[in-house]
Amino acid sequence: MTENQPNQFPTPSPNLGSGNPIAAEPGLQTQPSVAPNQQFFAPNPGIQPGYTTNFPYPESGFNPQQHPQHQTNHHSQQLPNQGGSTPAQVSAINLSGVSKFYGNQPGLVNANLNLPNGGIVGLLGPNGCGKTTLLKILAGVITDYEGEVRLFQTAPSPESKRFTSYLPDSSLLADSITPLDAIEQYGDFFSDFDGSKAKELMHFLQLPLERKLSAMSKGMREKAQIALIMSRNAKVYLLDEPISGVDPAARQVILETIIKGFNPESLMIISTHLISDIEPIINTAVFMSAGQVFLTGDADELRQKYQTSLDGLFRGMYR
Repeated sequence: MTENQPNQFPTPSPNLGSGNPIAAEPGLQTQPSVAPNQQFFAPNPGIQPGYTTNFPYPESGFNPQQHPQHQTNHHSQQLPNQGGSTPAQVSAINLSGVSKFYGNQPGLVNANLNLPNGGIVGLLGPNGCGKTTLLKILAGVITDYEGEVRLFQTAPSPESKRFTSYLPDSSLLADSITPLDAIEQYGDFFSDFDGSKAKELMHFLQLPLERKLSAMSKGMREKAQIALIMSRNAKVYLLDEPISGVDPAARQVILETIIKGFNPESLMIISTHLISDIEPIINTAVFMSAGQVFLTGDADELRQKYQTSLDGLFRGMYR
């Protein structure tokens, strides 16, 4: 391997279930094999070269540098090496040996993750790799799991829900209500909800406050949910596929709304398989495969190490 050649990307063992260990490397979550006969989608060891420090922004043209409130320290998001010591600061998110099965089908398999507070984390991986299951556990929606989960040293519970703002992968809003009705309902339910901020974000999104959701497009309903979620003064934001199923123009506006409403002193986790769209706004990347977290790291350092964008890394691993 020459000096300028990208590093070989670490991957889970292609023979999952055989008992073969996963190769250990800094930043790689080493996980035991799963039960035999479980078929998984394993990443490809190859990657796409062509990294540049000025990696392109999405086709939508969104540039987070135009948003001064998105000021985070990338190095403060560095995740600890698996064999090293953890930072002195309290972890915002900690998963240790977490597993969840749906009958015989695994959702998570001995997943481990440690995230410090502050910044935006991209939870990346193909559909079916466990992203939604992980977020539902953090949000307290799924409770029958094995292992230990902590959000600011608090197990998922009504207590943790008080400081966690969760956007599920499907709408929770009734079609018969208007955005104004939804703002009132959120204000009644969440003590940290800022109704004025919600109206400001709805105005930014050009949403008619008195039109029923049933009369709105999918993109408009997605924008309304984003405005509500981002109007809570939460410590943790969990967004499950917030830009999936909408056109590129709507993605741009949704990302701008997320940045506009985000407090950099809180932690946000965004799950997606649309890496190129969210790459410009994330500080930390968490790659998942087969229900396992197998690579975490500072976004800039991963790009430099593997000499490609996160999107190129993703395409190389999962092609």
